Amino acid sequence: MSLDSNTRRRLIGGLVLTMAVVMLICGETILKGKLSPLGFLLYWLGCFAFTITAVFIALADVKALRVRTQREQKDLLESTLKEIKTGASSRTGDGKPGYISDGKNSSTSNLN
Repeated sequence: MSLDSNTRRRLIGGLVLTMAVVMLICGETILKGKLSPLGFLLYWLGCFAFTITAVFIALADVKALRVRTQREQKDLLESTLKEIKTGASSRTGDGKPGYISDGKNSSTSNLN
């Protein structure tokens, strides 16, 4: 089963965030008062590492989403301009851009 990069990044981010939450809950309930000072420090550093990793994965996801959105907007603009150009060419018949009327007659708009 092959996952695309977005799905893989979100799956890994979700797992890392889940690990951080599980460690938080266990640290505040089951392990509270049972760890040595060094164990306490290492445990919470591990929880902090999972949290920071989840944040960096989320930032990478936002960056990838922004890049994909910009690419899609650029493609949409290019295809729209191409469609407008071919539509204008087919209306004039000579391949040159033609005048596209907006439906208003400018000569009758200032009769008052």
